[in-house]
Amino acid sequence: MKKNIDLGLLIFRLTLGILMFMHGFHKVINGVDGIKGMLANIGMPEFLAYGVHSGETIAALMLIIGYRTRLAAVVFTAVMVVAFLMAHIEPLFALGKSGAWLHEGIALFLFGGLGLIFTGGGKYAVSSKHKWD
Repeated sequence: MKKNIDLGLLIFRLTLGILMFMHGFHKVINGVDGIKGMLANIGMPEFLAYGVHSGETIAALMLIIGYRTRLAAVVFTAVMVVAFLMAHIEPLFALGKSGAWLHEGIALFLFGGLGLIFTGGGKYAVSSKHKWD
């Protein structure tokens, strides 16, 4: 059976990008005040909320179209690490009502982004010849 890794990477990029873009689009409509409040509560500058927002929108769009996928994945993964440390660290090993790890959603985004750093976007991408693709 012939493998189509590039098609798999396209599906992977689209899944991560579209699902994360929805988080960013929510902030376009409702603003970033919630993130600003969370940052202020842990002593971080509120302007970082705009970095979170751009990671959830711009980096997600870059993943969707496959433009500088590795660069977008670095930003995407960094935003997920910060989100995990801000909002998902406690309780670290808790299980949800269904028995799944309580933080599996953020972990899928984080490790999905990390995987794209290593693989790049594949041939079904807007750009695929640059070192950041």
